[in-house]
Amino acid sequence: MSRPSSPSESNDTGSVGIGSLIVFIAIVLVAGIAASVLIQTSTHLEMQALRTGSETITEVASGVKVGGVCGHNRSGTIDKIGIEITTKAGSPDIDLGETILEISDSSTKNVLSYNRNFTNHTSIDGNLFNNGDFGTSSYFGIIVLHDSDESCSQSNPVINTGDHVIIAIDTLGLFNGLAPRSDVCGLVICEEGSAGIVGFTVPASLFESVIGLQ
Repeated sequence: MSRPSSPSESNDTGSVGIGSLIVFIAIVLVAGIAASVLIQTSTHLEMQALRTGSETITEVASGVKVGGVCGHNRSGTIDKIGIEITTKAGSPDIDLGETILEISDSSTKNVLSYNRNFTNHTSIDGNLFNNGDFGTSSYFGIIVLHDSDESCSQSNPVINTGDHVIIAIDTLGLFNGLAPRSDVCGLVICEEGSAGIVGFTVPASLFESVIGLQ
C-alpha cells in the first residue's frame, strides 16, 4: 500500500516544475534573440557584398582607356602632346569637365583640369597640332576626333561609347618642353571607374615633326 505524499513533497514537485518552465522560457528567449542577431548580421553582410560587387564592377568596367600618345617636335623638344582617350566598353558617360590629368616628367608633377579649351573635329582641318587648342600650363584642352551623337561640346564635354577625343597638353608651358630621354608618366582620372594610364620615354633623337610616344 503506497504512502500518501505529504504537502511539503507536493510543493517541492511544483517548485521544480515551475523552475524548469522558467529555464525553458529563458532558453527559448535566448535562442530567439540569437536567431534575430544572426538574421540581421547575414542581411547586413549580404547588402555589403552587393554594394562591394557593384562598386567593383563599376571600377573595372567603367572609366577611360588611353589609345595612344603623340607629340609635336619643335627644334628637338616636344612642345605639345596629345593623349587619345575613349571610354571603356560598357562604361557610363564620362564628364571630362570633372576629369583631372596628373602628369610628371620625373622632376615636376602637374595637375590639370578642363577650362573650356575646346576644338571640334570640324576645326582641325587635318592639322591637329597647328589648329587644336592645347590649353595652358594649368588647363588641358579637348580636341574631338569622333563624336557621332555630338555629346561632347565646349560647355558640356561628355563622352560615351564610340567617342574619340584628344586630351591636349601644352608641355612647353608645363615643363619648358620635353627633352629627349625624358621619362613621362601620368593618369587621366575621371569621376568613377579606372583611370587612363600614360607612360613613355621621349626618344633620344627627334627628327620627325610628329612623334609617336605611346
